[in-house]
Amino acid sequence: MKAFFTVVDKYPVAVVPADVFEFLADQRGDRTVVRLSDGESGLSARTIARRLSSVSGFYAYLVARGDTPVETNPVPKGLSTRRRGGRVLTVPLVRVPRTLPKILSPGEVDALVGAMRTHRDRAMVFAMVLGGLRRCEVLGLRLSDIQVAERSVFVAEGKGGHQRVVPISNTFFSELGEYLVEERPKDASSDRVFVTLKGPSRGQGLSAQGVETIFLSARQRAGLERATCHQLRHTCLTRLREAGHGARSRPGPGRAHLDRVDPDLSAPDQ
Repeated sequence: MKAFFTVVDKYPVAVVPADVFEFLADQRGDRTVVRLSDGESGLSARTIARRLSSVSGFYAYLVARGDTPVETNPVPKGLSTRRRGGRVLTVPLVRVPRTLPKILSPGEVDALVGAMRTHRDRAMVFAMVLGGLRRCEVLGLRLSDIQVAERSVFVAEGKGGHQRVVPISNTFFSELGEYLVEERPKDASSDRVFVTLKGPSRGQGLSAQGVETIFLSARQRAGLERATCHQLRHTCLTRLREAGHGARSRPGPGRAHLDRVDPDLSAPDQ
């Protein structure tokens, strides 16, 4: 907000769309000098888009309150453009380039797994890199979701409320079995698969912050600059695409179309 009103020296109620375009021009800087990486000048498109979103959110809040002189949001939702056939589309004011997700090499994955100190932690890594599960999906797994006979897990709490059945390599189930037999507290109060092993929260579902702490420590021990839950998932999905395999659908309870990853596409058992 400070950046916007430093450029647009007006009271909020006096701002009009023309001022927004003036702000965009200022943020893009000297157009005669561009970066070789993206062909742009000034601040990156992502930074400009974030700042613009903040301004738009500020005005949306003022309008929603209904007790201020601001009656409309001066930030346009986009620019209208007409395509062949008469279709009118709205394009964003700032085009943010789509970047490919960063993935890990086999050596980096091996180093991360080797730096994990418990069967529980290694099982979580395998769920992400061999099954493509998100961090929230791993933490959301319940004991009843583990389908050992089918070598698959049922993801009941997927992104956007979607559910799916995900076959995973035996490598995951071997590590999971060791964790359930040797490490998971027998008196755990939670039916979540992955629980805290020590301390006052022993037996309770592991938190997202707990996973981040585990990964941070493992990266430091392995000497890795990168190796996040998100990168593990994308490593799995990217390897599947490179192998020329797509996703099929396999229904689960209450869903007609659900994503599925073939069991033979996971990394080979070790």
